Amino acid sequence: MPTTTSESPNPKPLDVRRVAGHIGAEVTGVDLAGPLDDATVVKLRKAMLAHKVLFFRDQRLTHAQHVDLGQRFGQLTRRSRTQSNAALDSYPQILTISPQVDEERYGRDYEAHYRTRWATTITGWHSDMTHAVNPPAASILRAEVAPSAGGDTQWTNLVAAYEGLSVPLRAFVDSLRAEHSFFAGYRMVAHDPIDREIIDMIDGDPLVAVHPVVRVHPETGERALFVNPSRTGRILGLSPAESGHILDLLFAQITRPEYTVRFRWEEGSVAMWDNRSTAHIAATDLEPGTRRTLHRVTIVGDKPVGPDGFVSELVSGRPFGTEPGA
Repeated sequence: MPTTTSESPNPKPLDVRRVAGHIGAEVTGVDLAGPLDDATVVKLRKAMLAHKVLFFRDQRLTHAQHVDLGQRFGQLTRRSRTQSNAALDSYPQILTISPQVDEERYGRDYEAHYRTRWATTITGWHSDMTHAVNPPAASILRAEVAPSAGGDTQWTNLVAAYEGLSVPLRAFVDSLRAEHSFFAGYRMVAHDPIDREIIDMIDGDPLVAVHPVVRVHPETGERALFVNPSRTGRILGLSPAESGHILDLLFAQITRPEYTVRFRWEEGSVAMWDNRSTAHIAATDLEPGTRRTLHRVTIVGDKPVGPDGFVSELVSGRPFGTEPGA
């Protein structure tokens, strides 16, 4: 359960300002290092639900403060892959996103290799962990080291994308279900030695889930397109050709520029987003060797529910965040 406190270190009123037409708001007047009073937590949650992603500048959080902040919004998951160093060992809730950290742990930057296997130019768009039956409800990402150029992150509003469809198409997709898996949007080559390493690592505990194509938000009641090019592989009940055409249409819809916002990272920047109503992508324009170190915590989510009452089903693996200590 989230921890609570009545203390308030914030001398200025919370100010929330939209930064794009359909998604995103910049928040000032709050020190996320906390402790945050209950009223501020409520305001931030309402703002996140309304704007889908919130941006903060000049925040200086330690790992411990980052975990404390996340716990104010719900139970935290453990990181989805092994990372071991002195700074992170005591904080299994934190996933560090850094080419250098991955190279130190695995001997290579696996995510850079993933990108060479994208099936399309938009494959990188994803909602976190949708191959799990209960994807995270929200995430909080902070920048420790930000590049001088490149490495921005974009988010898209999946509610606006759904509402932008024609009425007949909305009625059609409301009843569809889709299978999500880790490599759905990638063309991994089984005989390539690096691909084989990655496949064996992921398939050691494979997660596969079936979700409604349209998700009803558990807090707002809004309907959102719950598909993404990275993890959604097929629509059940359709032929491969039919499924491919429908998914291509929906992927094009959710990545339309008018539904997106782009965030330029600086040291001390923080982004907090609703994973149930957004997808995101990191720009792949960093020069080789450039340091970009971000840290993320994620809040345990529930099983998505569709307009027809269908509840997501587990195909393989176990619910996300159920590991001991999560």
